[in-house]
Amino acid sequence: MRTPQHVVGGGLAVLFLSPLVWAAVASVSPQAGTAQTSGWGLGNYQTLANYQAGIGQYLLNSTIVSVLTVLFTLGVSLLGGYAFAMFKFPGRNLLFLVTLAILMVPYATLLIPLYVLLNDLGLQNSLVGLALVLTMFQLPFAVFMMRISFEAVPRELGESALVDGCGSFRALLHIMLPVVRPGLITVGLFAFLAAWNDFITPLVLISDSDRAPLPLAVANMRQQVMGIVDYGATEAGVVTLALPCILLFLALQRHYVRGFLSGALKG
Repeated sequence: MRTPQHVVGGGLAVLFLSPLVWAAVASVSPQAGTAQTSGWGLGNYQTLANYQAGIGQYLLNSTIVSVLTVLFTLGVSLLGGYAFAMFKFPGRNLLFLVTLAILMVPYATLLIPLYVLLNDLGLQNSLVGLALVLTMFQLPFAVFMMRISFEAVPRELGESALVDGCGSFRALLHIMLPVVRPGLITVGLFAFLAAWNDFITPLVLISDSDRAPLPLAVANMRQQVMGIVDYGATEAGVVTLALPCILLFLALQRHYVRGFLSGALKG
């Protein structure tokens, strides 16, 4: 009875994995106009490693931005989701709808006003400013995800903690936080993937090449002289970008699925 499911799942896996496999093969195969002109090897990765500030600096920039985005997103969405789920206050649902309405605004239209705002705050061309902007784009989904995660928890659990003398903040840290861990992992994973792979936002907000994250560096590397593009080094950059995302998803996939199912299992 499971054969059709396996066939469909296998077909989808091949469909989604084939571009990545093609990029991995192209990054080590011989190509004219690249550092790997004959035989199979890591010449394209060496070109990537030696590009301008070096791949180590670009990886560090991407890691800093991604980690800050995850921390900011988790902190704000945890408190926001807890407040929307556990407390009743005037305008709660309206404020929640306004938060979700940000999803309907194309984020590219907000980049120029945000650029001006960050410039006034002294955070333009800053990794911290870039992380704050990426956090803002992640918050609507993150708050929604954390609200349904908290609402899936039996209300009696939180009430019993309050009866036993826990304050709201202490109940959140010691009682509710372990229960909603799958939702937190899901939100953190989405925030990391979005920040790690984002290109448009750093293109607008980052002007110093030494502070560029890896996606921007890979894109800049394509702009070679005389219109010649080093496709081998570009494919090496694609593989370098994709590998941490794949490993992180494989490590957290069980919690990721549980986080998405938390709202469906309410009640």
